[in-house]
Amino acid sequence: MDFEIIIWIFLLLITLIGSAFLFCFLLLRDVKPYPQWKRYDTEKYYEDPETGIKCPFPSLSDSPSLTLSVIVPAYNEEDRLTPMMEDCLEYLERRCDNERSFSYEIVIVNDGSTDNTSDVAMGYVRRCGCDRVRLLNLEKNRGKGGAVRLGVFSSRGEYIIFADADGATRFSDIDKVFSSIKILTEKGKATYGVTQWRVPSIACGSRAHMEEDSIATRSFFRTLLMHAFHFLVWLFTVRGIRDTQCGFKMFTRSAARIVFHNLHIERWAFDVELLYIAQKLRMPIDEVAVYWTEIAGSKVTPILSWIQMGIDLFAIWLRYTTGRWRLANKGD
Repeated sequence: MDFEIIIWIFLLLITLIGSAFLFCFLLLRDVKPYPQWKRYDTEKYYEDPETGIKCPFPSLSDSPSLTLSVIVPAYNEEDRLTPMMEDCLEYLERRCDNERSFSYEIVIVNDGSTDNTSDVAMGYVRRCGCDRVRLLNLEKNRGKGGAVRLGVFSSRGEYIIFADADGATRFSDIDKVFSSIKILTEKGKATYGVTQWRVPSIACGSRAHMEEDSIATRSFFRTLLMHAFHFLVWLFTVRGIRDTQCGFKMFTRSAARIVFHNLHIERWAFDVELLYIAQKLRMPIDEVAVYWTEIAGSKVTPILSWIQMGIDLFAIWLRYTTGRWRLANKGD
């Protein structure tokens, strides 16, 4: 009997080891060292509603022509986009009135929506003009990471922030994020003698200070998933950042050029890869507490999305560790 148990344990171990090797093989098979992404011709233009002319988006490699670009990825957000945009525009217009040197743009990225998101977004382009608000319509759904990347590639700002279309983060908290990144860039400016936007730096909004309150309102299962995800992030990828998933991250233009050109992941775990790349390249990163509230209508499916993110986290670590993914410096 004891011998049979030993045989079964041995077979189980062999099966588990074999499965692990097969899983790693599948994750490494046909992997290209640098990101392979495609931008369709129609995605290179935005519409000027006054003339009806299709105008080319700028390139991230261009020098900046305004202070701040706000990238808003939107997939089926016809109901949640309006409150977010009103909050965003109120803050940005007030800041323009109070600070004459400040200028901004909002790039709404319609990520292949099947509802009226494009119409809602175009309404803001007509209302504000295409120098203030631009709509980037994607031919097909890319995922949040893919949508943010193309929005960043189409931006004009010295500083670039992406913000979720649900408006879960209070937009006025951008003041704290801005202050944080300015401190980081001031240090780099003093060290390297370059303009601030050329100093690769990142400031991340964070909900970590609200974690205890959120646990009190979550089910035990969702809390367990949250802690498991945080552990996997710490184990495989990013350390020192308590909240990698808050959709309120600001980059200097120089930092955005580097991290987004190296980004492979296009779905929910793209935030983690961005921060992993930044830490690998020793970019300064600061985490800033922001006010956040849960908004109904989340596109994250608790179990499937968490499983996919877990696989992506392991894939990030495995592919970079084995050299199958490599970093190319695209900055200044």
